[in-house]
Amino acid sequence: MITRRKFLATAACSLAATRLRAQGHDKIKVALTIPAEATGPRMPIDFVGLSYEVQQLADPTFFTVENGGLIREFKDLSSHGVLRLGGNTSEFAYWKPMPDSPEPEHPHVREVVGEPKPQYYAVTAEAIRSLAEFLRATNWSCIYGIGMGTNTPARAAEEADFVAQILGERLEYFQIGNEADLFDRHLRDPKTWSAKSYLEEWLTLARAITARVGSAKFGMPDVASKVAWLTEIAAQWPSITTAPRVTTLTHHYYFGGPATNPEVNIPNLLQPATMEKVQATANIATAAADRMGVHVRMTEGNTCYRGGKPGVSDVFAAALWAADYALLLASNNYSGVNLHGGTGKSVANSVGGFLPGDVLLKDQGETPEQIATHPHPFYTPIATLGTDYTLQPVGYGLKFAGSFSGGSLLKTDFSAKLQAAGVDATAYAAKLPGGQMSVIILNKDAEKDLALEVDFGRGESGAVKAETLHATALDSREAHITRSARSNSLKQGRCTANVPRASGLCLTVI
Repeated sequence: MITRRKFLATAACSLAATRLRAQGHDKIKVALTIPAEATGPRMPIDFVGLSYEVQQLADPTFFTVENGGLIREFKDLSSHGVLRLGGNTSEFAYWKPMPDSPEPEHPHVREVVGEPKPQYYAVTAEAIRSLAEFLRATNWSCIYGIGMGTNTPARAAEEADFVAQILGERLEYFQIGNEADLFDRHLRDPKTWSAKSYLEEWLTLARAITARVGSAKFGMPDVASKVAWLTEIAAQWPSITTAPRVTTLTHHYYFGGPATNPEVNIPNLLQPATMEKVQATANIATAAADRMGVHVRMTEGNTCYRGGKPGVSDVFAAALWAADYALLLASNNYSGVNLHGGTGKSVANSVGGFLPGDVLLKDQGETPEQIATHPHPFYTPIATLGTDYTLQPVGYGLKFAGSFSGGSLLKTDFSAKLQAAGVDATAYAAKLPGGQMSVIILNKDAEKDLALEVDFGRGESGAVKAETLHATALDSREAHITRSARSNSLKQGRCTANVPRASGLCLTVI
């Protein structure tokens, strides 16, 4: 049995060996030709999204117009993003419309080690009004989560009615229930809980909401991992009479976890097999969405569940993973990606009261002061550090991919071509809203540099703008997006560029 201390020592040796190998200067030469026509799906302008626990609403001063630091980071991440409110804490939230409204009685739930404790959180009218002002200030919209686990149809409908009135056009749709495929662990009878029983209960709540909010739209089922539920729901949907208006099928995705799992490491996060598994999930999800004639969105996910893993989730490797993951889903016609984060307290409460990553840091010998310098949770795209907010590496990766927002992706075999050449890299191309052709190359390889020749297919001369996603190392706890001071020259439609190991490059014809 491997101990945490032994695992950390082994991981440190592996990383040191990787750095020694990376001192070589292997350079792989690859030529890429951009297709002339945009034959792939459009990446929505609001593709970029963040996911937060509903418990954040228990503090009406968090999502508020007065929180200028958070507004700044949201706007810097995306000019048209989508905030999703949900998470495990949504199942223990209750609607409190008036300051003197009594707390309702709550059903008994089984307490299971590792599952969220039944701590109940009030969502107030003040919090919703503040949220509306925050959304207007950021120019973002909202997927609003309403609990299923401990809720009633009447309370759900009353909450939805108020939220719809106050958020107005900023409300994308309602999401009833969070990771209902895991309810058999503590919220429902494991002997009877299934996709079918979930759908029956969901319909009761959704119909109550629709009776109160005639224009209500919904996303569902927001499963943790059982993507096959999407297939089952799509198969049952035609038989449902007076079906509520569902616009989006939703699911979650975490690469692995928890933090104590030694398989959650940088090499595994960035290997091609990781994205092959993502593609397999996307195939199932998009097939179900197509059958229902709706969109599909990844509404909660990140590198490592239960708060992330220090040294993996909060370092530059996570930036490369996030950019690759987002662009792969965009190329599969997803309407967006919401990476989970928020404050350490809200996420810790959602997973049993503590972050497993803190245990690793203590075993590693970090002091409480040193632990506090890490973002909490470790995977959060935007960290809360004292009274300030800062974009983290995983957020930079999402932002880098978001440069394609509003554009039409091109069907290419770039990633297969790069990997056939012997380098762990992927590439995506798009025609941007202004008509410019753009390509993003993500060199996830720890050892090999790329020497590229890119043919944009127009046979003309001009210039190419270059932006890089970079840091000093894969395990660096920072990331940067830098625009080159000089444009690359475009001669007869071609340009050359280097993509160093462990970096990303975006080339756009100007």
